[in-house]
Amino acid sequence: MRRRSLVLSLALVLTSAPVFAEDLMQTYEMARTNDPQLSIAESQRLSTRENAVQSRAALLPQINGSAELGRTYGAGESGSARNRSYRATLGQAIVDLGAISDLRAQRDYSTAADYDLEAAGDELISRTANAYFDVLVALETLAAAEAAEEAFQKQFDYADKRLEVGLAPITDVHEARAQYDGARANTILSRNALQDAYQALAEITGTPVNTLKALPDDFRPELPQGGDAEAWVQRAVEGNPSLQAARYSVQGAEHGVSTARAAHLPTLDLGVTYSNGTNWYSPGPGSVPPNDEGHSIGLTLTVPIFSGGATQSRVRQAIAGRDIAQDQLEQGRRAIERNTRYAYQALVAGISEVEARRLALVSAQSAYDASQVGLEVGTRTVIDVLINQQNLFSARQAYATAKYNYLRNRLLLEQAAGTVDAATVQDVNRLLTVDATVPAQQQ
Repeated sequence: MRRRSLVLSLALVLTSAPVFAEDLMQTYEMARTNDPQLSIAESQRLSTRENAVQSRAALLPQINGSAELGRTYGAGESGSARNRSYRATLGQAIVDLGAISDLRAQRDYSTAADYDLEAAGDELISRTANAYFDVLVALETLAAAEAAEEAFQKQFDYADKRLEVGLAPITDVHEARAQYDGARANTILSRNALQDAYQALAEITGTPVNTLKALPDDFRPELPQGGDAEAWVQRAVEGNPSLQAARYSVQGAEHGVSTARAAHLPTLDLGVTYSNGTNWYSPGPGSVPPNDEGHSIGLTLTVPIFSGGATQSRVRQAIAGRDIAQDQLEQGRRAIERNTRYAYQALVAGISEVEARRLALVSAQSAYDASQVGLEVGTRTVIDVLINQQNLFSARQAYATAKYNYLRNRLLLEQAAGTVDAATVQDVNRLLTVDATVPAQQQ
């Protein structure tokens, strides 16, 4: 299974990983160790695999032993009788098509559980990365909000001073005060959002993660190798672990129908019995109690005749279960195709969006700087500066969101294709080269 290669690659990459995460890769390793959802998936896989062991047991020899000691009370000279007996039996199914079909079904379900676990591991990568990127976006949003609050406060102070000397109308002061109060509220909300993002990441890792790496300002996204959208879709249809699990579930359901129908068929069993027993009477003349020892071997043919309609009902139920599994497979295939195309298209669009957002940020910064100069020389008003400051804040937030959305879509594309693994996380981690700035209130 590919999960084993994932574990080995992680062991090679993170042999000396510290207790506290310092980047995305180490954060992911903590999540693999502590995430309850992955642990549940692992336990579910182990539980499902035991069904195949139990089904196989029905086709293996069944050995039982028993011992009995008793006393029978009666009238007459014989008084009472005592008895002692031992028995050992061996049973072996010779022909049981139902048990064989059930074993095949449970083996398919066991394989499906392996793929479900693999899908849970892939999902963990996306969940961890998304939570990690949410923190980075929240950090940049808070930084932009604090900068905006500081700038709006300066504009409010500036407008207030100009009002005092009669160089600005009262409306400028009210506008500046409204923008400043709104910026303060936005900073509070951004700080709370950042705290929640940290908690969401800690929910996955089990340990608070405060040291993060972020994308540089000059980040230039590229389209990953692997062909066009149709090539990725084909890869997803063939390799997505959730689809593989669904395929094996359909096979297991098909064998389940055979198991139900086999209840109409006869079964043949081999039985071997050894018994040893003795009886003695009390009171009695002191004679030696007889010893009864015997062996038997035989074949038992069981032919089902009528079960009150239960067998036919189980067949119909199994057929309905198979139809459900087939429809779930088709539904999953269609969803995978759509999600893969969307992730690829979003990735292509994201490359252009990141560049456009970066240029928009540069333009917003230039416009804000120019309005500041214009305010000083009297060609711009305080309101113009406030508008440009708000545009700058929005541009910073949009640029940060676009950068990390690109990384999200990249991981979603590889997750859909079934190719996401520790190496993918390491590739993304190499792009994160800047220490994320953590506000003092969050440290």
